[in-house]
Amino acid sequence: MSKIKVLIVDDSALVRQTLCQMLESDPDIEVVGTASDPYMAAERLKSVVPDVITLDIEMPRMDGLTFLQKLMSQHPLPVVMCSSLSATGSESALRALEYGAVDIITKPRMGAKQFIEESRQTICDIIKAAAATRPGRRRPVAHSTLKEVAPKYSADVILERGSSRAMIQTTEKVVAVGASTGGTEALRIFLEMMPEDAPGIVIVQHMPENFTAAFARRLDSLCRMTVKEAEDNDSVVRGRALIAPGNRHMLLKRSGARYYVEIKDGPLVSRHRPSVDVLFRSAARYAGKNLVGVIMTGMGDDGARSMKEMFDAGATTIAQDEATCVVFGMPAEAIKHGGVHKVLPLTQIAPEVLRLCL
Repeated sequence: MSKIKVLIVDDSALVRQTLCQMLESDPDIEVVGTASDPYMAAERLKSVVPDVITLDIEMPRMDGLTFLQKLMSQHPLPVVMCSSLSATGSESALRALEYGAVDIITKPRMGAKQFIEESRQTICDIIKAAAATRPGRRRPVAHSTLKEVAPKYSADVILERGSSRAMIQTTEKVVAVGASTGGTEALRIFLEMMPEDAPGIVIVQHMPENFTAAFARRLDSLCRMTVKEAEDNDSVVRGRALIAPGNRHMLLKRSGARYYVEIKDGPLVSRHRPSVDVLFRSAARYAGKNLVGVIMTGMGDDGARSMKEMFDAGATTIAQDEATCVVFGMPAEAIKHGGVHKVLPLTQIAPEVLRLCL
């Protein structure tokens, strides 16, 4: 199988060098060129057509958003935005997703060995997911052949598997949703269809820290429900959707008849933090038959095993169908694990969730 070809566009020589080293540590990825600004990138594109472009937002001569819009109108390619963690950077990155970018990565930072390794894994996974979204075809993603592969932790490292027998004490419905690549648009469509008194919703969308707050604010401005980035001990109530903060796990908990969320640190689970598996396992334990679980577009298998746990606990589970997914990875894996009751197009998921929660 040919390697995934990547063009790096960033005005920082250090970022270009670091990204190049991170990406080429994966045997399935090849950096075919770098450029310090969009004009140089346009010249590179005359001689090589990459599978994915990583694009900085703030650059001299032409900013990344302007170049992205030109690229999408003239020569669409999968683009992953490379953004700073600033508030301005996160708002611009969200606009880039609306303009057609596939995903967001944060600029590599030098620091502890664990941080560098986790960033490398995440960035490589996002590049592979982006390559799979190329218009006209989907590239199968090969398993890494690195000699040393970091352990892929399960939800066991955050919460042990448990029973949901205590859930007979309440009948309040809760909706748990997991999404990754393409999920920002899928969640917008899903939440915009929800009424202001919709059942409480808890969401894990794979996204870097600081970006989830801006994403939640954007959705809150568009939806009848209240949408916010979750904080520890936030109540899960009707008319509110809580989005897990980037780089923190979110668990659904219950005290008496009250559902709430716990926000906690911990290792990557299914190579993600926040992890859908962590949310879904906690939802299976504490909501059981009162739960509706939804898994949406995304690369990989985060959420697949714990969706089966929700299924076994009596929850009703829904997967987004292949035709409406940007990447039919997570839903496909959930289906393979036998944890899905229904497979539906994106626009039919919200009405079905509401019907189930009557």
